[in-house]
This record gives sequence, structure tokens and C-alpha cells, in this order.
Amino acid sequence: MTPETMAPPAGTLVGYRVENGIAFLELTDPPANTYTHEMMRALDDAILKARFDENVHVIVIRGAGDKFFCAGANIDMLQKSDPTWKYFFCLHANETLSRLEHTPKLVIAALNGHTVGGGLEVAMAADLRIARKGAGKVGLPEVTLGVLPGTGGTQRLTRLVGKSKAIELMAEGGNFEMDQAASLGIVNKVFEADSTDAFMDQVMDYARQFTTPGKASMAVGHIKRACQSGAEVPLEQGLAIERELQAKLFSSADAKEGLTAFVEKRKPQFAGK
Repeated sequence: MTPETMAPPAGTLVGYRVENGIAFLELTDPPANTYTHEMMRALDDAILKARFDENVHVIVIRGAGDKFFCAGANIDMLQKSDPTWKYFFCLHANETLSRLEHTPKLVIAALNGHTVGGGLEVAMAADLRIARKGAGKVGLPEVTLGVLPGTGGTQRLTRLVGKSKAIELMAEGGNFEMDQAASLGIVNKVFEADSTDAFMDQVMDYARQFTTPGKASMAVGHIKRACQSGAEVPLEQGLAIERELQAKLFSSADAKEGLTAFVEKRKPQFAGK
């Protein structure tokens, strides 16, 4: 079976808008925002669009509605496809999430509902995960289907919580509350909000602190790149990556503005350049 024959009904599978330096990407495939190959291609396009947009300093990903961030890959699609197609589907999904991870702009996943299976794998490719308290469950239950988390889940969860805990969580295949996800280090912050709209307002306020003119967003992006790439190589190579990124920042307009503002004892006005 080909991707074209398995595509969901035509529509906007990944919404995209930019507001105050923040690009909002919304996974949209009710009721559970499960992803197909078509959605992953749309997400890939949105990531590249945000990457190239000089007016975008932060990327926020959320799910449509108020019940699901994302429930992972569309099971009906996987059940009907052959092993070769599934392999290339997973390969492209891995490439898409790696592109998100490597984009030198801060990425925040706003967990506004259940975030399970591949949905958590998408969220773990973000730099920060902000959850709404009581909004739903988090977990990687793929073992209950006889498979493993194959969109980066085994690797990213291990890097977040350590080998033994990651094996425990994935082998047991259970789902847990947002607060427990935070205690495990999977979620960075949990916000209390009466509604999804109120939660997203809080996420917007949080994300805005990383945008210009108040924050040197280019430096934030380079901090991300130093950590994301440096953590995967030996220390000496990581230090080399850090030096190269620092050299780029030293030659930036923002570094000049930051140093000048410090000497002049005033608040810097950064441009992200």
C-alpha cells in the first residue's frame, strides 16, 4: 500500500501561524491527532518554514483541541501497510524530528492533552516540554502492540531519564500523569489552567521570554545547538562545537549590543542577528 492511498481526508494537518516572533505548529487530525505520512510531511514543511523565517525566534508545537497533543502514529495506517513501507515511514519520521531537534531555534512542546506513543516521541524532539496539569496521560505503550517506540522514543527517553528507568517505562508500557512525567524529568514544567486556551496563553507568555528584543534569541538557539550536538560526541569534540558557536556569537550584532548595554548600564535591545 502506498502513502497516497493511506492519506487522511484533505485538510490542514499541521496548522502554521507566526505571532510576536513565535511560530505555532498545530497537529490537526481529530479526534486524537494521530500522525500519518502525510502529516509528517506537513510537519517537516512547517519546521523548514519556521527555520528559514528570520522573524521566528521560538517554535511552539501543540495538538488541536483540548484532549490530545498527539496519540502517535495512525494504527489503521500501520496495520494496512507492508513492512517495507512502514520502515521508510519510520525513517522519514526520524528525519523530520531530527530536523526539528537540529533547528537552531528554541522548540517548546505544549502538552495540552494526552501525549502517548509517537506523540511523546514528537514532544521529546522538542527542547522543552510544558504540560497542562491534569490534561491527560504521558507514556510509550508500544510494547502492548508488540513493537517498540520507533520514532526516536528508545533513544530520546534514555537520554532524558537514563537507561534503567527508560527500559522500565517502555517495557512496562504504562501511561502516567503529567506531574509524574515532570518528576521523571520528561516534562519541564506543569502549568495549572482552567482551559486549553488559558494554558496556551501561559505557554505564550513563557515562550515570549525567549524572543527579541528582550532576549538574544540567536544565543538561545546556539545554546540549544551546543547542547543537542555536544551531548552526542566526546567532551573534546563538544568543546570544539561550543567554541565555534561562541565565535559566531562574538561576531553577531546581538553580542555587540549586549556588551555595550552592560557597559552603559542599560537594558539591551536584541535583534536576533
